[in-house]
Amino acid sequence: MKILVLNCGSSSIKYKLYNMDDESVLAQGGVERIGLDEAFLKLTLPNGEKKKIMHDMPDHKEGVNFVFKTLLDPEIGALKSLDEIDAVGHRIVQGGDLFEKSCLVDKSVEDGIESLCDLAPVHNAGHLKGIRAVDALMPDVPQVTVFDNAFHSTMPPYAYLYGVPYEFYEKYHVRRYGFHGTSHRYVSHRVCEFLGVDIKTQKIITCHIGNGASVAAVKYGKVIDTSMGLTPLAGVMMGSRSGDIDPSAVTYIMQKTGMAPQEMADFLNKQSGVLGITGLSSDMREIENADAEGNERAHLALQMYNYRIKKYIGAYAAAMNGVDIIVWTAGVGENQEGVRWDSCEGLDYLGVKMDRERNHVRSKEQILSADDSKVKVVMIPTDEEIVIARDTMAIVTGKQVD
Repeated sequence: MKILVLNCGSSSIKYKLYNMDDESVLAQGGVERIGLDEAFLKLTLPNGEKKKIMHDMPDHKEGVNFVFKTLLDPEIGALKSLDEIDAVGHRIVQGGDLFEKSCLVDKSVEDGIESLCDLAPVHNAGHLKGIRAVDALMPDVPQVTVFDNAFHSTMPPYAYLYGVPYEFYEKYHVRRYGFHGTSHRYVSHRVCEFLGVDIKTQKIITCHIGNGASVAAVKYGKVIDTSMGLTPLAGVMMGSRSGDIDPSAVTYIMQKTGMAPQEMADFLNKQSGVLGITGLSSDMREIENADAEGNERAHLALQMYNYRIKKYIGAYAAAMNGVDIIVWTAGVGENQEGVRWDSCEGLDYLGVKMDRERNHVRSKEQILSADDSKVKVVMIPTDEEIVIARDTMAIVTGKQVD
């Protein structure tokens, strides 16, 4: 079975084509600048070579169509006919409290995703455009949606509700949802396979630390808490997102600057976090380089960043009455050894003991803790796309999704 995985944003489409017989990747790439000048598709060929193709793509339908044309290209493609694609799986950021599991797309699912656009206006609108583009171009191919917050749907009400009148939850669905769920799901299961333990016996803290970042508490296979909230803005400090902030600080800044609500949301999402503290970049590699050169604000940003991750690890160990495994994943978690080291420093009271030599590694499945550490600290590179592909195959073949 061949499954195409699509992750459609407001002006982009990432794709991976899998042969599910052995879960090999047949093709992968991404479209950028849909609806803008100088739109292009970039792809990675099987030999590792990268190629960039300029193409006018005024909308998502043409973007998806050009992905299909590229897949069929006799020189760089992977298919002879689109009939070889058995199903398409989509990443959906916000499923609200309507969708707790992956599901087959029909009109009610599309309507449900659309009804949640207020909670994730940029993301969900882009996802819908991708679904509808496939509807138009391949109407007979089944599509499956995999929701980014679904893995967090096991959180109890006392963890996901805010301390505001209950009617706001009833009327407007105001609650914590959490995100990066597909990644947290993958690494929490994969780390148990890697260590040879049963997830139903383990207390796991998963740290998905990239430009967007979140931490989750996974107790015996079920999420009991996670750092992101109603939107991906909450939780730890991120590349350009503020993370947790006193709501009164938000209204105070709005009063002082005259910013409107959407302007303030953009400010907290796009101009804050590490970027806002340093004034340099949202890229942690650049921040670490600046810190090494003696930049004081870069050093401060790193201290803030790592301290907040450490606080969430401590909080979730308290919530679960202990921790057996701490997992690091995503762009920063897999590649920035300093972030891992500093965030785990001072957790010896939990039984965490890091091994500096083991921690000197990038994007590889590896135990990072010392042999005598009571808590296993492990790096597991994430693979959200394979989770989407597996769910898609399970659903179209009538099997149960975990």
